[in-house]
Amino acid sequence: MIKSSRHKTVLLTWLIVYPMITLLLAALDPALGHLTLPLKTLIVTLIMVPAMVYFAMPFATSHLKRWL
Repeated sequence: MIKSSRHKTVLLTWLIVYPMITLLLAALDPALGHLTLPLKTLIVTLIMVPAMVYFAMPFATSHLKRWL
């Protein structure tokens, strides 16, 4: 088994996190616009972290395992 390089893992994580945060904020802004920033952040991260751990990262790493 070949160990992936850290800089590639960091890049892959950022390439998934940035658009996911942007899309979630855009989609949820109408419903969350009246809330304070800490509450918005809490709600977005409650959605994003499980989506990253259970879906996005496993999908990306399995499809890019040769590159990693």
